[in-house]
Amino acid sequence: MTQIKTSIRALVEYVYRSGSLDRRFKSTTSLTEGTKAHQMVQKEYGEEDFKEMHLAYTHIEDSLEIQIEGRCDGLLQSTNTITIDEIKSTSSSIFDIKKDSHPVHWAQAKCYAFIYATQQGLDEIDVQLTYVHLPSSERKQFAESFTANELKEWFEHVIKAYIPYAEQMSQHRDKRQQSIQQLPFPYPEFRPGQRKFAGAVYKTISDHKTMFAHAPTGTGKTISTLFPAIKAIGEGRSEKLFYLTAKTITRQAAEEALHLMEESGLHFHTVTVTAKDKMCFTSEGCQAEYCPFADGYYDRINHALLDILSSETLMTREVIEYYARKHQVCPFEYSIDVAYHADSIICDYNYVFDPRVSFKRLWNDTKKKTTLLIDEAHNLVDRSQAMYSSLLTKSSFLQLKREYKTKNPHLYQALHTIDQSFLSLKKSMGDDYMLTSAEIPEGIVEQVEQFTELAELEIPFVEDTESLLLETYFMALSFIRISKFYDESYLSYIRRYKSEVELKLFCIDPSSLLHKTTKGYGATIFFSATFAPFDYYKDMLGWTEGDYTFSIPSPFDRDKVDLFIQPTSTRYYDREESAETIAHTIEDLIRERPGNYLIFFPSYVYMEQVYERFQERDHQSSVLLQTPHMTEEDREHYLSEFRIDREDSLIGFAVLGGIFSEGVDLRGNRLNGVLVVSVGLPKLNDEQDLMKQFFNNRGKNGFDYAYMYPGMNKVLQAAGRLIRTEEDSGTIVLIDDRFLQKRYTTLLPYHLQHYRIKRDE
Repeated sequence: MTQIKTSIRALVEYVYRSGSLDRRFKSTTSLTEGTKAHQMVQKEYGEEDFKEMHLAYTHIEDSLEIQIEGRCDGLLQSTNTITIDEIKSTSSSIFDIKKDSHPVHWAQAKCYAFIYATQQGLDEIDVQLTYVHLPSSERKQFAESFTANELKEWFEHVIKAYIPYAEQMSQHRDKRQQSIQQLPFPYPEFRPGQRKFAGAVYKTISDHKTMFAHAPTGTGKTISTLFPAIKAIGEGRSEKLFYLTAKTITRQAAEEALHLMEESGLHFHTVTVTAKDKMCFTSEGCQAEYCPFADGYYDRINHALLDILSSETLMTREVIEYYARKHQVCPFEYSIDVAYHADSIICDYNYVFDPRVSFKRLWNDTKKKTTLLIDEAHNLVDRSQAMYSSLLTKSSFLQLKREYKTKNPHLYQALHTIDQSFLSLKKSMGDDYMLTSAEIPEGIVEQVEQFTELAELEIPFVEDTESLLLETYFMALSFIRISKFYDESYLSYIRRYKSEVELKLFCIDPSSLLHKTTKGYGATIFFSATFAPFDYYKDMLGWTEGDYTFSIPSPFDRDKVDLFIQPTSTRYYDREESAETIAHTIEDLIRERPGNYLIFFPSYVYMEQVYERFQERDHQSSVLLQTPHMTEEDREHYLSEFRIDREDSLIGFAVLGGIFSEGVDLRGNRLNGVLVVSVGLPKLNDEQDLMKQFFNNRGKNGFDYAYMYPGMNKVLQAAGRLIRTEEDSGTIVLIDDRFLQKRYTTLLPYHLQHYRIKRDE
């Protein structure tokens, strides 16, 4: 007997959802205040009534066992009847809702009614839909009675429609489990330390724990995490996995590893989720009247799901786009729908960690059986600081206030109140341009909430999808959402320049929020080639007592790298003078050691200064220059120039911490050397200084946390582009006199501590 488990909501949505996508505006009141609506109604239940009642039912069809469960909002008991109450919140006019407006809502309630009536042996049961309008609290109810036979007949129709999908997923699961159990490691042998790393990942998943793993370049991090994670699924220790990355190029590495395992016999559904703006087939937006891929989307999606899941296993962007065109469905929404049915999901960090865009439909039971593999996890520190921070600007509210003065007096008054609050904050600053506080300014959250409630009533009449009202609404909504996370890991600051005033909720230490997210999953593995120093990243990523740690040395022979430190000052005030010296160093290097080189700079301006000086020389080599906003085609062209068959030397000028300093895999003679200019310190700015002060106040070295550790991580990532395999060799030059200071040299890994000093000429 094969078991398939589904939620009641997922079951009825699969069978009953229909219609079109419409992304012009979707009120998020239900996300922010939906719980209030439920509580408001449930408070009025009697002593004999039940709320949030768990219901489960098992349906057996031939050799298939379908387990269905969910939580009923209310079960009301009166003398003569039992009523199932399904509560829904809405910000739309409650008078527009008709009895037959939402078939999925009726289906969900009837499913609860069928299960309860069957289990209790009832002949008849009532079903009630309760709609609550927020913020007015007005209600509208619809009720209907059903006999047990009517519900049974209806439920058999639902199951019949669901069976093709259930059978397909059952067959896939059987084939998946068998293929995993027979799956060999896809390489002839393990690299040094790789077997231990894979074993540590498997144990972490089996123990439902969190692990922080420092695995240098060359340890095969991608296959060392994916292989044991998939094996754990085959042994029933996990059911699903996310492979989370910060960059597109590392997603490709995960796809390649899965393709390699498929060639060894793996049968496994994987989907890569790509950003919506990169996948959209039209430029009109998700509006049914303009986009044929949005029009009727839900009428076609089930057939599209069955097709791709029965025909494909590795569902990359190209595969998703092919089937999206075939079935005329929106490719981005299609990839999200496929993801809920896949065994593994390759995607950006934000789909798990960002409260604004994370997967919302993963129910808790599924999360507890899901593994998170977080690649290049050092990137998650500043990414999560941004995810959990939010900004308001005075100018947005002032401009809207002027626009709606005569159009909407209620909205105008809400905007005027916020504008006056900003003026009061500005006056409180005196002569200072910036003011910080451990608390959110009093009253501002409530004022912004009032604005969003009134804006939601106005937005449906706005035709421009890029209007200032929509933009400000989403900015305000983010502020409200982030305010609910605000605690001692935050600072709020007010900053003014010219006529603008900003208010930001700045998450300086995201560790507690990251931990809160990961503890809801079965197991989490943070891994990176540059967790240096290890304690800093453990601290910032939410390490707690009992979490596992793992570290292995580089498997490569360090004698294959000629490492030089050139003590030229690259401090800001020395850059004009040092540009000539660095251009001379590059010229010397390619004359003495011809080949392909990447040279990393701390800024575009500094890079262009050296580039201009170098181009003035008679160097007889080809030169590439990274530019801001490069397209994927631009990046591919840039990297394609690093060929082993070049007759001349190639110099690639790039930015430290940019798109070419991580995830780039130029093996063999495609890359012969790397030069890193500066120790990579972030540019001096208000937020870095706030971080410095914040950690100083907590007994830590604030300069290290805010500046040195993030900077050196970028240096190590860039230097790591050189040695990718055991056969690779080449030259690394670190250009900055601070590299000779002990506080910096101690952060260099063992295989980069055998340097020679190269003096300026």
